[in-house]
Amino acid sequence: MSSTYGENLKLSLFGQSHGPAIGMILDGIPAGLPVDLQKLQQFLNRRAPGQNDWSTPRKEEDRPEFLGGILDGFTCGAPIAAIIPNKNTRSGDYDNLKNCPRPGHADYTAQIKYGGFQDAAGGGHFSGRLTAPLCIAGGLCKQWLEEMGIQIHSHIYRIGGIGDDLIDPADPNLADIPLDFPVISSNAAKRMRDTIAQAKSRGDSVGGTVECAVTGLPAGIGEPMFGGVESRIAQIVYGIPAVKALEFGVGVDAAALPGSVNNDPYTVENGTVKTLTNRSGGILGGITNGMPLIFRATFKATPSIATEQQTVDLQTGEAKQLEVKGRHDPCIVPRAVPVVEAAAAIAIYDMILGNTQTSRRKV
Repeated sequence: MSSTYGENLKLSLFGQSHGPAIGMILDGIPAGLPVDLQKLQQFLNRRAPGQNDWSTPRKEEDRPEFLGGILDGFTCGAPIAAIIPNKNTRSGDYDNLKNCPRPGHADYTAQIKYGGFQDAAGGGHFSGRLTAPLCIAGGLCKQWLEEMGIQIHSHIYRIGGIGDDLIDPADPNLADIPLDFPVISSNAAKRMRDTIAQAKSRGDSVGGTVECAVTGLPAGIGEPMFGGVESRIAQIVYGIPAVKALEFGVGVDAAALPGSVNNDPYTVENGTVKTLTNRSGGILGGITNGMPLIFRATFKATPSIATEQQTVDLQTGEAKQLEVKGRHDPCIVPRAVPVVEAAAAIAIYDMILGNTQTSRRKV
């Protein structure tokens, strides 16, 4: 099923943007794992809408209600089920979208796929609203990975043409950056916020890139060929709405580097094999090599914009000018940062569960 992810754990997402609730079921999780609900809520708050000028004005508390799987602060071995009620919906803003699809959105393809039976309000099941239950599952997996000494941190790598400071891929340090607008450089942060504000004032939107660093991963996680770390992460990250590109390590820049430069020389440090550089992004042959795992996810600009755009009336075949109503992010990238972390945590925890050389608490 397209709304289910995982080989050793099984994550299913359900609900629509303007339905009564959205939610997730996370199955295959061992019993006895601690769950810090306060810490989880803090993680969900990073993604929640309606908190600042660069997000949608739709305000939702995003407080999960757990229906099963957690007892007295620990997993109990049963599937973990949780919902988030949708309390601030305006479905009437989307009445015209089944017949007049938004350019850049899934309205047209959903109409063709589901023959008009899909829920068009707020994008339905195609909405970024579904990343909230994804963050429930990812926030839990992130906690369990931290128990193993594995940390996941991300920052805004680029918004529009404005880039953040570069990290050292061999020794990334993102733990202390601000969480509300996660950028290393305060100067870049201001320029990025200005870029978003300018796009918003024009009735437009802007895209960007999130860079994620996973530290503490041991060598030997992942499989060759189709079970590689890149493949498993890509599958879930591409499930995040608006992701259009993904690269690991130096990514596309590897095409311009000779092997003598692109290769990461080996060394031994305190009895552990490491590499002097990390152009591979911590992955060789689909398997982790013990260096930080580095990848970047690029998001297109939000397709729902206030500027009039050309579309067609699917009933008459006539060209139409469409003015999108509703409440939308002028840039989804800042709120996407914890979503990328959540996706990475789910993928990595799934692989660790399947690694025959790892245990529940210690890698």
